[in-house]
Amino acid sequence: MSNRLADATSPYLLQHADNPVDWQPWGEEAFAEARRRQVPILVSVGYAACHWCHVMAHESFEDQSTADLMNAGFVNIKVDREERPDVDAVYMEATQAMTGQGGWPMTVFTTPDGAPFYCGTYFPREHFQRLLQGVSRAWEQEREGVVEQGRRVVEALSAPRSLPKAAPPGPEVLDTAVAALARDYDDVNGGYGSAPKFPPSMVQSFLLAHHARTGERRSLDAAAHTAGAMARGGMYDQLGGGFSRYSVDAAWVVPHFEKMLYDNALLARAYTRLWRATGDDLARRVALETLDWMVADLRTAEGGFASALDADSEGEEGRYYVWTPEQLRAVLGDDDGAWAADLYGVTATGTFEHGASVLQLRADPDDPDRHARVRSALLAARAQRVRPERDDKAVAAWNGLAIAALAEAGALLDRPDLVDHARAAARLLRDVHMHDGRILRTSRDGVAGGSAGVLEDYGDVAEGLLALHAVTGEPEWVTLAGGLLDTVLVHFADGEGGFFDTADDSEALFNRPRDPTDNVTPSGWFAAAGALLTYAGLTGTPRYRQAAEAALSPVTLLAEKAARFAGWGLTVAETLLSGPLEIAVVGPSDDPRTRELHRTALHHAPFGTAVTLGDGTADGGVPLLTDRPLVDGAPAVYVCQGFTCDLPVTTPERLRERLR
Repeated sequence: MSNRLADATSPYLLQHADNPVDWQPWGEEAFAEARRRQVPILVSVGYAACHWCHVMAHESFEDQSTADLMNAGFVNIKVDREERPDVDAVYMEATQAMTGQGGWPMTVFTTPDGAPFYCGTYFPREHFQRLLQGVSRAWEQEREGVVEQGRRVVEALSAPRSLPKAAPPGPEVLDTAVAALARDYDDVNGGYGSAPKFPPSMVQSFLLAHHARTGERRSLDAAAHTAGAMARGGMYDQLGGGFSRYSVDAAWVVPHFEKMLYDNALLARAYTRLWRATGDDLARRVALETLDWMVADLRTAEGGFASALDADSEGEEGRYYVWTPEQLRAVLGDDDGAWAADLYGVTATGTFEHGASVLQLRADPDDPDRHARVRSALLAARAQRVRPERDDKAVAAWNGLAIAALAEAGALLDRPDLVDHARAAARLLRDVHMHDGRILRTSRDGVAGGSAGVLEDYGDVAEGLLALHAVTGEPEWVTLAGGLLDTVLVHFADGEGGFFDTADDSEALFNRPRDPTDNVTPSGWFAAAGALLTYAGLTGTPRYRQAAEAALSPVTLLAEKAARFAGWGLTVAETLLSGPLEIAVVGPSDDPRTRELHRTALHHAPFGTAVTLGDGTADGGVPLLTDRPLVDGAPAVYVCQGFTCDLPVTTPERLRERLR
């Protein structure tokens, strides 16, 4: 018999709809029941592709004896952290404050009013059952103390906290960040820190932007080394393309196998930019393979992109992806099987579990044609395995990241089909997620969910729309982005130059989250700053630039002590130092000269340049195009800064000289 999750739109909640636990979705109805029954609430937070969430579900939530304890003593709420990042954020802060660590599944016990008094993550079944019994006993026998504990937690976490003031970052701050990153750099394996090792997507973008502005070799070398190590290791799917979420070891050998839209969008854009900086063939290949994987495996019927592929299939993590020497020989025959095992690092003892190995490609094959044949055969054989489940919901922010990656790579790497996919995803966001400058965070099967967009949705979608405009010249994307950024300034501003993660008219939680630091995606704070800066370049409106500059203040504070968690803010700061430049390309869209000038601008302008494209007859609502005529009837490019422009240039050679 289904519980009260049966009508949810979240695939994660639907995974639990047939549990014997009487789950409820987050909402007032659940809190009202807890107050009526005078029992505590158990809030369980996870997401559909989470391996340990599945483990706890199988061990505990599908177990009748555990469910009986939960149902008797608690009101049980299931939360999809991807659908409600605000709920996840406030309880994760509590979990980290109480335990010193966090993760998913997150298990939080609260009073009937939502005040957390005990927090944890994954619990094995026997431990979890003892915990349930202990919390129930404490609630019955020491309720006053339990309630007081929750009150103190809420009081501590909701106390007003102002960030120290600092000036917007200058060149010396960015140099300090590079030096700080170098101290934490893994010179052997690339990346930062030790195991587990996450792809440093935003840091990669910063290092490439820093190199482009300064010519400093250390930044480019670190970015290229890390990119190569990730692409040749097991975290990258050597057969199908795309990256897993992170590596469990320091050498990028064994991944945590879930594949997330946000990781792949960010990494595809970083590899595209690395190719632009170096012309490296590996970077180009990985960027295109990653985007092709996104289109093949994550694109939905409505034109958007699903959130993730699960880590598990047939109840085992990684089963879909790993190989033994015997399996290679069964598909390829003895000669090709032995050759493939050597090429991909598949050994008799294995690099993963049960003697299986994760495929790596530590060196380019000596016979590319043979490799192509082998890879095709293995991919076809793998397609016969049970595929990991897909989380079909479209998250606005992550689709914004995908739009930016697809549009930029499509233009730079001569793949107009990728630009078309970016346009289709933008239309889904426009038609399903957006109304009057407001965003709903998720949709599924073309139907919007009920969760309000958070700051990262506004910032990442605006960034994606402006990137799409830069390569298409279509003015509607600038108009939509401007509406979103106006909402950011009105409803998310914190009054101190920064932003809250939730709007002032969103559901009130016990704490209104606010955090400028990046995590696995750009912080909403820095994403908004970057979009504001680009939009200011297209419109010439000072308030957007001023808001962006103020929002970059935390970068100055983070550069030395936490540069790894400020990569996107550092990238935007590089854009600020370069102007940003503003480039208006004018000319008929069907004129090859216009296309070549536009292509040159996209290839050679500093990262973050505000680029627009028009036919020279009207501005189409983009002020940067106003009064930018053709030159003697020929297409032209106006390179500007602060809306003050140099004389127009009419040849790619002159434009490259100007941008150099």
